[in-house]
Amino acid sequence: MSPRSASVNEELRRRSRERLLQAAVELVGERGYDATTLGDIADRAGSARGLVSYYFPGKRQLVQSAVHRLMHRTLEEALEREPRTEDGRERMARAIDAILGLARDRPVLMRQHMAGILQAEGFMQCPEQRRLAELLRDTMARHGSPDVDSDYPMMRALLMGAVYAALVPGAPMPVPVLRAELFKRYRLGWELGLPPESGASGGRDDKDLSRFFATGAAPERDPGGQSK
Repeated sequence: MSPRSASVNEELRRRSRERLLQAAVELVGERGYDATTLGDIADRAGSARGLVSYYFPGKRQLVQSAVHRLMHRTLEEALEREPRTEDGRERMARAIDAILGLARDRPVLMRQHMAGILQAEGFMQCPEQRRLAELLRDTMARHGSPDVDSDYPMMRALLMGAVYAALVPGAPMPVPVLRAELFKRYRLGWELGLPPESGASGGRDDKDLSRFFATGAAPERDPGGQSK
């Protein structure tokens, strides 16, 4: 058998990492953080358990990266859904609704994510988080911010605060109330984005996360060992 090319090996590694991210999101959403082990995640992903530590220093880093991936792709999907628009106010409304929608639709996962950020190791940078930040910064710029470097951190803090408020055990604030406050701050009409009373869903299948993770079949090779 001919050895795999470097590009095929790289693609296999990328897909292996993607499967671990998807498995982490699914299992923590189903069971909670403490009840999910790295072995469970590796088993769900169909990966060798030793591969987890190859890609991630530990469970906390893996879960944070997985949730940031879900947030990034959820936000991206909301911003680019039809009808596509370049209007800054509509894009800001979609961004707010996408993040609040995760708190509403995936409370266990997002509660565990917020709790993880408050742990000793705190907020950890990763490629998925940087992509999320880029989208939010771009949204802030398109909304007309004269100082994105100052306004983006405030936007991030307000969104995180709203998610936290929506998830406080025993005293959660209703998402529509939090939405109204954010829309008021950014001077957005209630009809923009995805109003709660519309009954619409921002995703195609809330239980199927595969569209957010590139976990398809490995690339094929021809007899000469090259990827097709």
